[in-house]
Amino acid sequence: MSSPVIIAALAAGLAGLSPPAINVPSAVVRAAGDCSAAAAQVVAETGGELLSAQPTSDGQCVITVLIPGNGGRPKKVTVKVPM
Repeated sequence: MSSPVIIAALAAGLAGLSPPAINVPSAVVRAAGDCSAAAAQVVAETGGELLSAQPTSDGQCVITVLIPGNGGRPKKVTVKVPM
């Protein structure tokens, strides 16, 4: 089932209207950017797929990746690394 917001944005785009602006606090955007390098490093080291990257209050990042299994279920691994 599609979200009414997505449908409205698509309809507005087709009609030539610009979609409504979404206000995101700048602190959220900066924090997400701070963990991007740490997340990229963990993904490269594990060969997994990034599930989440969250900053902590102590300057660390909690990175969760999904590592493919050998014919079985993938393994979910969570690591805490410096930003």
